[in-house]
Amino acid sequence: MTSETETLSQGDDSGRPSLLIPAIVAGIYFSALMLTSTQYGYFRDALYYLACSEHLAWGYVDQPPLIVFICWIARHTLGTSLPTLMLWPALAGAGRIVLTGAFARELGAREFGVGFAAVLAAMPGVWYAIDHQFAMNALEPLFWTGCAFAILRMIRTDNPKWWLAFGAISGLGLENKYSVAVFAFALLLGLLLTPQRKFLFTPWLFAGGGVALLIFLPNLIWNIQHHWPFLELMRNIRASGRDVVLSPGQFVWQQILLMNPASAAFWIRGVLFYFFARAARAYRVFGWAFVITFAFFLLAHGKNYYSAPMYTVAFAGGALAVENFLSNARAALRTALQTAVMAVAILGIFPMLPLVLPILPINTYLQYQELLPIAVPRSEHGHMGAALPQHYADEFGWEEMVAATAQVYHGLSPQEQTKTAIFANNYGEAGAIDFFGPNYGLPKAISGHQNYFLWGPRNYTGEIVIVLGSANPDNDQQFFDSVQVAAELHNAYSLPSEQRPILLCRGLKQNLQTLWPNLKHWD
Repeated sequence: MTSETETLSQGDDSGRPSLLIPAIVAGIYFSALMLTSTQYGYFRDALYYLACSEHLAWGYVDQPPLIVFICWIARHTLGTSLPTLMLWPALAGAGRIVLTGAFARELGAREFGVGFAAVLAAMPGVWYAIDHQFAMNALEPLFWTGCAFAILRMIRTDNPKWWLAFGAISGLGLENKYSVAVFAFALLLGLLLTPQRKFLFTPWLFAGGGVALLIFLPNLIWNIQHHWPFLELMRNIRASGRDVVLSPGQFVWQQILLMNPASAAFWIRGVLFYFFARAARAYRVFGWAFVITFAFFLLAHGKNYYSAPMYTVAFAGGALAVENFLSNARAALRTALQTAVMAVAILGIFPMLPLVLPILPINTYLQYQELLPIAVPRSEHGHMGAALPQHYADEFGWEEMVAATAQVYHGLSPQEQTKTAIFANNYGEAGAIDFFGPNYGLPKAISGHQNYFLWGPRNYTGEIVIVLGSANPDNDQQFFDSVQVAAELHNAYSLPSEQRPILLCRGLKQNLQTLWPNLKHWD
C-alpha cells in the first residue's frame, strides 16, 4: 500500500468532480426497482406498517415511528399501491448510491473514484432485497452514511460545528431504527482511537448530543411510558431462539455473500486503506468504525444484514484506493484498467440479481435457485423448509388468505358476523386482513402480536372467533367449546407458518376482555 501516497486535501473543495455518474447509476438502480415493483406482492412488514399508520404514535413495540409516519404520508398522498409504496425505498436506495459517491469525493476521489464508488454501492445483493421492501431497513444506510459524512466534513474543514449535523442525523436515525446507535458509537470510539480525538473535547459535541436527544425525545418518552416494550421484545426473541445463531465463520461468509462476493475485494481493500494508507491518515476513524461495528454484530449474533449499512464507507475507501493505485499507470493503460475494473464490478451484479430482485417469473426463479452451488441463507428457524427465501416468501399468499377468511366469515349469519372476531397469530396476517379485508367485507383483525396487542380486543367477547395461523389447533380446544377447520390454505410459495388452516372457534371459555393481557405475544 505504499503507492497510496497521495495527500487528501483538507477542506479544499475547488475542482471537485461532479456527481453525475453516481446520479446515473442511482437512476438505473431506481428504474430497476420500480420496474419490478409489482412483482410479487405486498411484503409482510409493509402490511403491518399500513396498519400502524392508522394508529399514529410516537413509538411502537417493534420500531420507532418514522417508517409509520412515512407510511401515513404515502397513504394520504400518492396512495398505497405497490408502485407508490415501492417509490420510497427505491428513492432511499438511489440516495445511498449518490451519498456513497459523495463520500468518496469528500475523501479526495476524482472522477473515476467517485463513479466507481457509486457502482460498488449498487453491487450488494442484500440492498436490492431491502430496497424492494417498504420497510425501515432501506433508510438505514442514509443515516449511517450521513453520520460518517458529518465526521468526514468535520475532519476536512477542521470545524467541530459539524457535530450539530451529526446529532441531527443520528437523532432522525434513532426515529427510524435504534441500530444507528451502534454505528454512531463506533464512530465516536473510532475518533477516540485516532489523533482526531481532539474533536471529542469540544462543547459542540454536547450540542450535537443535545440535538440528537431532542429529536429522539418523543420516542424515548413513549418507551418510558410503555415500560420499554422494545427491550422486552428483544429479550423474548433471544429467549425463544427464533433467530439462527451464526458462528463467526458463518457470519463472515454470509457478509461476503450478502454484499456480493464480487465486491469483497473492494470493501476489504477499503477497510485496509483507512488503516494503512498514508493518504488516509486523517481518516483512520472510518476503519475503526467498520471493525467495531462488524465485531459488535458478530459477537451479539445479529442477523446477517444488520451490518449492511456500514459498507458504504468501505466502498468509498475502496474506490479511492483503486483509483490511487491505477493513477501510477500511463494515461492509456490507466484508462484501459479503469474501464476493465468498472466492467468487472458491473458484470458482478448480474449473477445474483434474480436472488434479490424479482425479475423472473416465480417458477423460473425456483429453477434458477436449484442451479445455485450454494443455498440462500435463512435468518430465522421458521424460514427453514420454505421454497423461497423469506424476502420473497413474505410477498405471497396474503390476499388468498384474506379471501379464504372472507368465505368463512360470510358463511355465518349476519347476526353471528357482528360478534365474530378475526384473531391473527402474527402481524402479517392481521395486517393483510386490515389492508385487503375491506374489499371482502371483513372487519379489522385483532392480534396479540407486537403493536396489535396495544390496540386491544375492541368490543369482542370471544363468542365466535376466526383464528388465523394457529400452530397447534388441537391446543385451541382447551380454550373454546368447539374448534373446527373452516378452510385450508395451499400456497406453495409462502412461509410454512402461513399455510396453516383457518379455524372457526365458538364459545371462548373466558371473556376475551379479561383474557387479553395473557395474549401478549412480543417476539
